[in-house]
Amino acid sequence: MFGHKKGYYTNQNRIEYYSSEYDKFVTVPEGYKSDGATGAFDVCNTSWMVHDKLCDTGIWDDGTPCTNIQASTVLSTILKDECGRWFRAFTWKWMTFAFGGGEARKNGMFKLKNKVK
Repeated sequence: MFGHKKGYYTNQNRIEYYSSEYDKFVTVPEGYKSDGATGAFDVCNTSWMVHDKLCDTGIWDDGTPCTNIQASTVLSTILKDECGRWFRAFTWKWMTFAFGGGEARKNGMFKLKNKVK
C-alpha cells in the first residue's frame, strides 16, 4: 500500500476514510507523501496517511475545518479498528495532540477558532 523512500511514505492507492465520530470524509490521493510516525515506530496502515492529510490541510473533504483533537481522534480510531492497537491508539492520540497538528492545530485544539475573513 505504501512505498518508502528517504524518510517518507508514498501512498500507492487512493484512501477514502469515513469518520463515524464526526460524520466526515477525508481522501488521501495516490502519490500523497507522509513521514509516518514522526520519531516513533511506524505501523504500516492508513492511520498516518489520513492523520497527516488532515494535519497538512486542516480541512475535511467537504471543506470544513478540522481541529487538532479531531485529527488525533481519527488516528486513534484507525489504529484501534484496523490494527487492534488499543494501547498505541490511546498514547499516540494524546502525543499527536500535544506535539503535532499542523494546520488542524491552527484551526483550534478542541473547538474551532473564530475565523475572520
